[in-house]
Amino acid sequence: MGVEEEYLLLDPVTGLPVARAAEVRRAADLQDALAAGEVQRELLQAQLEIATPVCRTLDEVGGHLLRMRHSLDIAARETGCRLAACGAAPFNWRRPVPVTPTARYRAMHSRAPRLTDEQLIAGMHIHVGVPSRQAGVVVLNRLRPWLPLLVALAANSPMWQGQDSGFASWRTLVFGRWPASGAPPSFADAADYRQRVDELVAGGLIPDTGQVYWHIRLSERYPTVEVRAADVQLRADEAVMLAGAVRALATRALADEREHRPAPDVRPEVLSAALWHAARYGTANTVFDPRAGRLVPAAEAVDTLLTIIEDASAADLRHTAPLLERLLREGNGATRQRRALRLGGRARLLRMITDWTGGA
Repeated sequence: MGVEEEYLLLDPVTGLPVARAAEVRRAADLQDALAAGEVQRELLQAQLEIATPVCRTLDEVGGHLLRMRHSLDIAARETGCRLAACGAAPFNWRRPVPVTPTARYRAMHSRAPRLTDEQLIAGMHIHVGVPSRQAGVVVLNRLRPWLPLLVALAANSPMWQGQDSGFASWRTLVFGRWPASGAPPSFADAADYRQRVDELVAGGLIPDTGQVYWHIRLSERYPTVEVRAADVQLRADEAVMLAGAVRALATRALADEREHRPAPDVRPEVLSAALWHAARYGTANTVFDPRAGRLVPAAEAVDTLLTIIEDASAADLRHTAPLLERLLREGNGATRQRRALRLGGRARLLRMITDWTGGA
């Protein structure tokens, strides 16, 4: 498995996004703990992305995330900004952040200028290795019903342009405006997946397969299923927890397929509405339980999830179960952002986001 995390670059005083990605990347190149290619450009010049190496254990995932977050935070500080693992830029920006000067990103801006300008969001992508693309479609189909719970657990973007958006994951709403986004359909098999993606490109509806922005998709670069539903996490250990839950769900999906056990049947309109509900409330209200087919208290939905993944390895459960329980007690990233803002205003919120990002 592997994890990709996107980060924002913020001014340490005002909290505004700053276009210093190129400078931070140059400073990161001087960090011995960062390997070549681990820090990557993103759409806007106030964003960066990291990608772990291929990992076999969650301990590996956590070690790499802590290493890269700490080193990249040092590089950001050296260029006069701070690294921020929050799902959306929390404060107003005076003018649009420039697009990263590549042909691909310029074309995206030309096609959807306002949407691109407002793409000051940051997500987390979890790659789980699968033995074949057919197995990947099995995982995709069986994980679809769990997307609302994953969005709710990972919600970490309540603030937008200096105001509380009213949503726990405003990033989910912003990212859902692209043509091929949100929950994917279910697929008959790998050939069906290929044909339907190719039709989107051939019909001119999206420029290439890289702009299939579904919450879960088959990777075009790696032999993996890629889950893209989560906001980037304030804390590295919570990112590991989500990665462990996703891998356990994928493992259970393949086992259930072998044993011919049915998957929860969630209609597309129900799944879409459940995702909206998850983005709106996070874990502070009810969450959709695909087994029950209805909204239930967040703790009950987490209990269902733990029951589903109880066959995961003991090492994986050690990373997931206690942290899921802590999340229910203390709240997810959205809850903690709102609490920090209420207790100490803008300065405390900014300090909490950047300190947790860098591992303080």
